[in-house]
Amino acid sequence: MASLAQQFAGLICPPISSSRLTEIAATFSKPKRAANSVVTAKAAAISNVQTKERHKLKELFEEAYERCRTAPLEGVSFTLEDFHAALDTYDFNSEIGTRVKGTVFMTDNNGAFVDITAKSSAYLPVQEASIHKIKRVEEAGIVPGMREEFVIIGENEADDSLILSLRSIQYELAWERCRQLQAEDAIVKGKVVGGNRGGVVAVVEGLRGFVPFSQISSKSSAEELLDKELPLKFVDIDEEQSRLVLSNRKAMADSQAQLGIGSVVTGTVQSLKPYGAFIDIGGINGLLHVSQISHDRVSDISTVLQPGDTLKVMILSHDRERGRVSLSTKKLEPTPGDMIRNPKLVFEKAEEMARTFRQRIAQAEAMARADMLRFQPESGLTLSSGGILGPNISDLPAEGLDFSDVPPADESDGHGTPEEESD
Repeated sequence: MASLAQQFAGLICPPISSSRLTEIAATFSKPKRAANSVVTAKAAAISNVQTKERHKLKELFEEAYERCRTAPLEGVSFTLEDFHAALDTYDFNSEIGTRVKGTVFMTDNNGAFVDITAKSSAYLPVQEASIHKIKRVEEAGIVPGMREEFVIIGENEADDSLILSLRSIQYELAWERCRQLQAEDAIVKGKVVGGNRGGVVAVVEGLRGFVPFSQISSKSSAEELLDKELPLKFVDIDEEQSRLVLSNRKAMADSQAQLGIGSVVTGTVQSLKPYGAFIDIGGINGLLHVSQISHDRVSDISTVLQPGDTLKVMILSHDRERGRVSLSTKKLEPTPGDMIRNPKLVFEKAEEMARTFRQRIAQAEAMARADMLRFQPESGLTLSSGGILGPNISDLPAEGLDFSDVPPADESDGHGTPEEESD
């Protein structure tokens, strides 16, 4: 088989004329000139557009510059006042002793994390969460979402976070409350939590106050008074010296002054004995003897009363020197046996029955005084219309009355005065 070169060698191509070459050259040269003209036109158009854009940007720049120079805050919603308000919100004094508002966002076993809008969060240790001793902040009602006022008491150098306290603020409020109660001469309850040779320590309004033994009405020791509540009055309050002195004796004296015979008081059963029940009436222990519980016989006191029961009792007698108070619910029964069958009715009618009892006592005393005068006329005493025993002194003057000076009882009878008739 002949090679490809030998096959092409036998081919004969006709010659191309010069006129044909001229046509071909013309064909290729015409489109090139047209293309160049199109490119030139497009470049000119782009240049014009860019020039217009530059002019437009220049005009916008000049307009913005003029607006900034003449009215810089025109169209700006964030005013200068808003800026100052933002500074007040997010910029605060972080010095120790400064009070800040914060929101608790997380708690753990040792305290709570608080957002006070500072660069870093603040921390409230559990020992600074309450004036009382607690193990977890939740015991003081501190939970995520709670917003409160705190006081800065330190800084954690490890992470630059602030240490907060609620306890310090609560102490300030407690001292203020104690001063207010002292000004009102109020009687408060204090729980005994400790003691020493000189007295006992009682907690009042979250503060530890000292009660000297000389200011305790009973002869109890510190161990006997531990965990008991005592009625107290304020003797000395000194916040600077952190000194709070209280008196149980003054409180007891004021309470006893209000224990009138026949008065009704509310008490709590403290203990039961075979012979009666001891009732706490405002820090004073009174005895409700078994014979004074009801008109009906009470064989077992526990079937009527239990320790912790609240009831109304009437004061039968009060020995201030010996500190003994005798009580009765028997005198408050509307009908005999109500204290056993329906004690609720007895307490509802207590004031009414006590009022009747006092009236009977007053009548009995008046009769006794009258009998004494009847059998002892030489005593020189007499009973007034008000039932008061006093000296037998006449209300009339020694020389008697001049009846001529007494005006007529009725001036409408047409008669004149003695002087007018004589005229």
